[in-house]
Amino acid sequence: MKAYYTDQFVLPLPDGHRFPMAKYGMLRARVAAARLASLEVPAAAADHDLERVHTPDYVRRVSSGTLDPAARRAIGFPWSPGMVERARRSVGATLAAARQALVDGLAVNLAGGTHHAFPDHGEGFCVFNDAAVTARTLQAEALARRVLIVDCDVHQGNGTAAIFAGDERVFTLDLFAEKNYPFRKQPADLAVPLPDGSGDARYLDRLADALPRAIATSRPDLAIYVSGADPHVGDRLGRLGLTKDGLEERDRTVLGTLLKKGVPVAVTMAGGYGRDLHDTVDIHFATVRQAAHLSAAAGARPRSV
Repeated sequence: MKAYYTDQFVLPLPDGHRFPMAKYGMLRARVAAARLASLEVPAAAADHDLERVHTPDYVRRVSSGTLDPAARRAIGFPWSPGMVERARRSVGATLAAARQALVDGLAVNLAGGTHHAFPDHGEGFCVFNDAAVTARTLQAEALARRVLIVDCDVHQGNGTAAIFAGDERVFTLDLFAEKNYPFRKQPADLAVPLPDGSGDARYLDRLADALPRAIATSRPDLAIYVSGADPHVGDRLGRLGLTKDGLEERDRTVLGTLLKKGVPVAVTMAGGYGRDLHDTVDIHFATVRQAAHLSAAAGARPRSV
């Protein structure tokens, strides 16, 4: 299995910033030590790829550092050339993982999951929407006709849902904490809002009900799995109260079901803001470990697109 990493492209942040940049390097080190994947550095997403989803004006303003103060505050990062490079590489990693998944059945981006980015603005630590750019690019390249996005980050993927509203070629399944950020939700194709403190059993029951329906309706040539460590009980920004075992079962369910159906899967890490950073890294690592084990067990190539 191949995994793409971008942690060497550091987004400079002030001391005390709540975004956990350190988790990406920690995750790559653990994946490398466990020899779970062949690690590669992706190319940066080009303007023509980003502009399949984002407006040329927004891409220009991000790249040139001319975002206004309100736009920078909405994203939550100070602008720098490093921020731009990091954002482009993160999209590039999901693009690379999706292309590789069509060959091998499954591949991983050790970052990504920037599902709060809209066509003309970013929000919630998301500059460009990697899943949306990937879906549009693979469709434009005739590599996939229909794409399923399975979003299990604790926060609703409002940007992704808005981008694909009314588009029958991309289906969005989204499980999220109903009362959590963003407070103005966007309608997904299949939304599964969950109450605070849902815990493992309720979450997994809702997932087991929704996922087969999403696959049957979307009939995807490719799935993008936005995993997320932030449903964990120890996450500062999460509210759902899942355990590490519950999250690993979530990953096993999503990936195992898709692979059994012959659907290639690109996996992204998405959010994770644990009170203990090691918990977040543990959860992301378990996602990669499940991907590697299920990929090896599946063996067979995905169906032709």
